[in-house]
Amino acid sequence: MVKETTIWSLLEEVNDPEVPVLSIVDLGIVRDVRREGNRIEVIITPTYSGCPAMDAIRMNIRMVLLQHGYTDAIITTVLSPAWTTDWMSNKGKEKLQAYGIAPPLATQQVCHPGLFNREEAIPCPRCHSYHTQRISEFGSTACKALYRCEDCMEPFDYFKCH
Repeated sequence: MVKETTIWSLLEEVNDPEVPVLSIVDLGIVRDVRREGNRIEVIITPTYSGCPAMDAIRMNIRMVLLQHGYTDAIITTVLSPAWTTDWMSNKGKEKLQAYGIAPPLATQQVCHPGLFNREEAIPCPRCHSYHTQRISEFGSTACKALYRCEDCMEPFDYFKCH
């Protein structure tokens, strides 16, 4: 009999192709794991509805399950409710920080569109200074913005909250 906890552990082995330091569990896109007999269903939600990494993620989930003998698997994509950075694990946010990407701040801290057009105070992941400036709304991927630290002068990505 398949144990759901075993499947969750296996999904920790599947890394996000765009941010390889994060597993898909850390990222919070795995919504649920269900089983019926030997059939496994993994329910995932993309970070963005048009996320180009989702095909690779589905394939990598299937490959990990197959490598461990789980041949009867369904991967279901669910768009509602929409993914939010609040679903990221604290461990995942720590991994981002160590990797040099500023992790998303708590939604209630920064995600207030239209409030005097102010920019968020995003700490530099290298020197931890809040003296940073957004250079571009989009960084290396659509889910990140490009910032520069005015103290250490290093550019860095910020994983945008939403």
